[in-house]
Amino acid sequence: MRKSRRDLSIFSLSFLDCISCGFGAIILLFVISLGSERLVIRDIRDTLFKLYQERMTELDSINGKTIHLTLENKKNKDALRLEKDTVASMKVEIELLEKKIKESLFGKENLLVEIDEMQDYVDAKQQLVELEQIETELPIGVPVESNHLIFILDTSGSMRDPRSGRIWNIVISKVQETLEIYPIVTGIQIMDADGNYVLRPTAGQWIPDSPTVRSAIGRALAFYSHHSQSNPVPGITKAVKVFLDPEDPDKKIGIYVFGDEYTDTASKVLTRIDKLNPKDEEGNRAITINAIGFPHVVKFERHYTKTGLKFANLMRELTYEHGGAFVGIQY
Repeated sequence: MRKSRRDLSIFSLSFLDCISCGFGAIILLFVISLGSERLVIRDIRDTLFKLYQERMTELDSINGKTIHLTLENKKNKDALRLEKDTVASMKVEIELLEKKIKESLFGKENLLVEIDEMQDYVDAKQQLVELEQIETELPIGVPVESNHLIFILDTSGSMRDPRSGRIWNIVISKVQETLEIYPIVTGIQIMDADGNYVLRPTAGQWIPDSPTVRSAIGRALAFYSHHSQSNPVPGITKAVKVFLDPEDPDKKIGIYVFGDEYTDTASKVLTRIDKLNPKDEEGNRAITINAIGFPHVVKFERHYTKTGLKFANLMRELTYEHGGAFVGIQY
């Protein structure tokens, strides 16, 4: 007898159990995955926050450097501006100095003593030439024993021809006449009232006497452009300090001052020069001071200035104390 077949159904209880377990497993995995995602998100958030803090720290550092560089840039700009102002100020000073130098320089051909021309006459310093001094043309009272001569000239405006601006011809001719009184000397020097050397290459040294040197002195004075002050005292003081040689008693120095004005008092000048050029045990001095006065200012000065008379009074006292003579020129 055939057995009856059992009816089969795909939706049996066992199948439903499997499906339920699988679905539950899926839900469990989903729940687990949600928790892990939260951890990942938190880690990402922490990482991002840490990166944010690092970037903010770097930004603060960059801002600090920017502020520092800005301050440094401003400081450099201020320093550059100060340097520019300093350079501009120095340029102005240089221009003023160049102007002064141009005013004090001599002509290329007429005012410099050429060394090669002077060399031919250097032996004049080494030779003892015995020539009789010419006393007849010398103003009365001026000594002629000097073997070294220093000429100090006031080269201010009052000693110049207003038409040409050059030193009066009478002044230059009197210098040359004074030189002629001394046929030959060992050394010569010529300065202005401020103590500047008219022949600049010979500053601080004696110029050996020669016809070339005497001609050069005349040319130099004719074109000398520096206007000194109307006060010969600085020139006299410098000449005594530089050229006085107490250890050489045979060196007899004669200073000749050519001027027309003086504005200060005479007493303190006399005291100062007396200390610089003191008397020896016999009452003699190493340097003789003479002066030639010109009446340019005396002729025209007003009664309340008296600068010409002050010059005459000072020179009269100074030359008397230092063994020389003061001569007033009349013309």
